[in-house]
Amino acid sequence: MAAAASSSCGGAGCGPHCSSSSAAAVEDASAAAAAAAEKMGRLSLSRECGKCGGGGGAVAVAGGLGLCGECFRANLFGKFKLAVTSNAMVRPTDSVLLAFSGGPASRVALQFIHEMRSKAIESWDASNSQALPVFGIGVAFVDESIMYSKLKHEIEMAIEDMRSIASSLSTGVKALHIVPLEDVFSTESEDGEGRLREAVDMIGDDTGREDFLRCLRMLSLQKIAMENGYAKIMLGSCASAIACHVLSATVKGQGYSLPADVQYVDTRWEVPVILPLRDCLAQELTLLCELDSLKTQQHLDRPSNGINSLVASFIERLRILPVGENLNEHFFSLLPKFWTGKVDTVSASHSLLR
Repeated sequence: MAAAASSSCGGAGCGPHCSSSSAAAVEDASAAAAAAAEKMGRLSLSRECGKCGGGGGAVAVAGGLGLCGECFRANLFGKFKLAVTSNAMVRPTDSVLLAFSGGPASRVALQFIHEMRSKAIESWDASNSQALPVFGIGVAFVDESIMYSKLKHEIEMAIEDMRSIASSLSTGVKALHIVPLEDVFSTESEDGEGRLREAVDMIGDDTGREDFLRCLRMLSLQKIAMENGYAKIMLGSCASAIACHVLSATVKGQGYSLPADVQYVDTRWEVPVILPLRDCLAQELTLLCELDSLKTQQHLDRPSNGINSLVASFIERLRILPVGENLNEHFFSLLPKFWTGKVDTVSASHSLLR
């Protein structure tokens, strides 16, 4: 017994079965697994794929069925393709303008729509009749550097990366449109920069400015589409982004427009807007970019201090909230950051909900 006890002292003479070294190895492995899960957005890790039954590492988002890398990718692509085909989003005669922001969602949308086009071209080449054409793809990026001077250099670098990404696609894109936001206000006789700054300066709160700029981005995309003959505008809005929009719109009293906002196809605009990633989660798209080494531009995230940022933080916290933690505590701890001068009101509301 004494000999057994001495073998677990952890000293230099301990053998490979020393309990101290084994415990340290287990701790290191647990720490590595926890770090990997956190990096991938709280992914559950399993040893085999629940779809094909293959061995090797499998991943599952938010505790779902474990899938290997290939099945995980096929599952996401299947969601995208089903949304496009079942809702008649893209027809063979269409030209589609993809709004590219540099984030994981728009990057995955670009990759998937490119793959659909590649397969359509292969089918067209193999067809004897070749009666139907293959839809075209264009990419648009709205340059907002005029509003965020600190990001100007980063945006210039990101634009070069976007050109590289577009040129690397095997079937190519119809065009890459880089359009300054102020072009929405431009006329033949007047530059739009001054008019844009004047309009933004008239809005006194951060949330109002964010909503106004969001509207201008859509108007800019509409202008690009109409001037270049695109039939549809594709956005990379995923289920997570739509959840944030639903909450923030409800808080701001804009619920009347929500039914149209969350549809696969929004026909309120002159050029219809389509959302093929509506059934995909943000962490799934981020993981796919990691697995396929798809380059993204996360540093282009716009500074935000309004209610939209509060809701996004709330949704993110809800996704990673440990069991038993009080969500109200986190929510109310964020409010003073956005509603300065109303700390007493926030504290009173918090006490009523305890």
